[in-house]
Amino acid sequence: MTTETTGATGLSTHIQRLLTRIRSFDSRRPWPWDTALTLFWTAVALVDASGGWRNTAPDPTVPARLVVTLSLLLTLPLYLRRRSPTAVLAVMACAALVSAASGAFLQACYLQLIPLFHIALTRRPRALLWAAALLVPPLVTGAVRFPRGSWDQHVVPTLWGYALVALLGIAVRSRKDHTAALVDRARRLEIERDQEVRLAAAAERTRIAREMHDIIGHNLAVITGLADGGRYAAVKHPERAAQALDAIGTTSREALAELRRLLGVLRDDEQEAARGPQPTLADLDTLITGVRNAGLPVRLDLQDTPTPQPLTPGAQLTVYRTVQEALTNTLKHAGEGARATVLLTYTPQEVRAEITNTSASTNDSQGLDRPQGQGLTGMRERAALYDGTLESGPLPTGGWLVRLRIPREGSPS
Repeated sequence: MTTETTGATGLSTHIQRLLTRIRSFDSRRPWPWDTALTLFWTAVALVDASGGWRNTAPDPTVPARLVVTLSLLLTLPLYLRRRSPTAVLAVMACAALVSAASGAFLQACYLQLIPLFHIALTRRPRALLWAAALLVPPLVTGAVRFPRGSWDQHVVPTLWGYALVALLGIAVRSRKDHTAALVDRARRLEIERDQEVRLAAAAERTRIAREMHDIIGHNLAVITGLADGGRYAAVKHPERAAQALDAIGTTSREALAELRRLLGVLRDDEQEAARGPQPTLADLDTLITGVRNAGLPVRLDLQDTPTPQPLTPGAQLTVYRTVQEALTNTLKHAGEGARATVLLTYTPQEVRAEITNTSASTNDSQGLDRPQGQGLTGMRERAALYDGTLESGPLPTGGWLVRLRIPREGSPS
């Protein structure tokens, strides 16, 4: 059953693509199809005019030249059926009226269904009234002039055929309008999605700016306190004043570095920013404990130098958020049986954070590269603020890897 369904779906898709190509070619070059259709029906009508029309004609003595002329008038105008269907129907209706009045009753008169379909497909509903006014006179004329049985046997069935063709044209037109509306809606949704992605990226930059604002505000407050304390200590304890000045210099340099990284980050117009303590690397144990409690086994490995240099608060926050985002996506997308490892490596030149999982999930991206998700984009922007890099991708043995590198202060980027 599955194989049959898959084969049917593949055949349907192939047919749909073929029809799409045919429609595209026809919209770009309509004349080959119009010419082929017109020549085909002209040839059929002329074959009927060679003598077959007498099998159904009430008056077989109609001149052959008139029959040929009427056949051409009922077929050649079909070439213009798409551009001027009403005018084509008018010419064909006149020929059909002569055919009915002369008693030829040519079978080519049924070709009036073609321009009638195009009127229903491309013109306003009011145009169908004019089409009815052109189609009815030949039927009534033939029924009155050459009655065979009751007159409604010749008029009513043909009118029903005209009505069904008009309804078919209306149905096709409704479907095309509906499809066009769906395509337009899909295009608008795609534009809105792109706008939402940009807005989400802007919101992420704003959130980063707020966090940096908190850090810099803290540094300035520390500087202010050290300066006030140093002024009072300068009188009785000059050595403590010198220590305060050293601390002010260190804190000022850190704050200046944060301000330089903050350049180019867009802020929103809100005056009140969310305030609160930001997590540091010391909070990783709490984070990992919460992830373990949520059901994901996580192992934390630390590779440290003998005398590691401390990271700035902003860099610690970047590492923390990266680990948090990677573990969260592992919880959401890795599936059952996943295990995660967090490896933090401190060197004199840089700090590396590698988060891996051993998931067997078939979803390689694990939600990181989805258009609506901004986790990976936000982490890359955070890393870029500190001249760092963020890499992510599937592992050859299965699972996913997120690697963050942040250079230390004063080391080559």
